Parts: sequence; C-alpha cells; structure tokens
Amino acid sequence: MIDRPIKHLNQIELSRRWSISHRTLERWRWLGQGPRYLKVGGRVIYRLEDVEAFEAEKARASTGESSSGSTDPQREHQHSCAGGEIRGGL
Repeated sequence: MIDRPIKHLNQIELSRRWSISHRTLERWRWLGQGPRYLKVGGRVIYRLEDVEAFEAEKARASTGESSSGSTDPQREHQHSCAGGEIRGGL
C-alpha cells in the first residue's frame, strides 16, 4: 500500500488538531464561520489547504492585533460597529 499525504480532515480530526469541541466546528458551519468545508455523501470534510489558509488568516503578531490587521483600538471599535451592529464600548 502506498502512503499518501493527508489531504482531508474530518471534523473529529480537525477538532483534535485545534483542541476544540467538534460541536464548535458544527456551530461555526451553521454560522458561516471557520474554514471552508466540503459535504460529500452526507459527511463533512475539510481540505487541508483550506484549514492551513484559515490558520494563516488567524495568525497574529500580538494580542493587540485584530483580524483586520489594525492595532488601533478606536479604529477597530468603529469598524466593529459599522452596519448597525451594536457592541459594548471600549
């Protein structure tokens, strides 16, 4: 048998990789968050390239850095309140 590199993860494998509950992944799919996934024959699978892209997107250089790359809390607060979304003040 030929060993092939892993190209897909199921939700249990991904939850173990990230040390999170598989229910969190289910919730993220329902909310449209998290990495892209495929549904094949009723099974959910994640392409390794999508998982790695999601991880790279979430990489941060410091705790003050936001997902937009901004380190300005006031600018980030304004960004998070755009579109009528209400959030607590800083």
